[in-house]
Amino acid sequence: MSGVVGRELRIIGFLCNWCSYGGADSAGVGRFTQPTDLRILRMPCTGRMDPLFALKAFLGGADGVLVSGCHPNDCHYAEGNFFARRRLEVLSRFLPVLGIDPKRFHYTWVSASEGARWQMVVTKFTEQVHELGPIRKLDPELAICAIKAMDQAAAQPGA
Repeated sequence: MSGVVGRELRIIGFLCNWCSYGGADSAGVGRFTQPTDLRILRMPCTGRMDPLFALKAFLGGADGVLVSGCHPNDCHYAEGNFFARRRLEVLSRFLPVLGIDPKRFHYTWVSASEGARWQMVVTKFTEQVHELGPIRKLDPELAICAIKAMDQAAAQPGA
């Protein structure tokens, strides 16, 4: 049963295999109460998180997208989460161009030993998405234009 009253929304979670997925697993093993709206996709590292994955999720009808990885300076691949943070920050600035409320997207850092923190993060984000309600259908042509603009912004030095 969902921890949030109302219809279950579609929330996609992209989680780092080494830390955040372990934190989610710890929360499950610890039997922490969690919303059931989140569908998890396990990634080797958030450094492999292409912002287009999140946009594809939104275009596919996801009501929210959560990205979670290792804490900075604690990445299994040394600096993957630093690359992820930069890309995800660019993405969060472009979401309003697509007509997506930035509150529908969140990225965070959770280690494998932080099951209670994972529960808090996922519960708070799910409640936030439920307050916003279901997402409206996105215009694919507008999304393509925004993706091109995002690629140009990410390619600029100092971005």
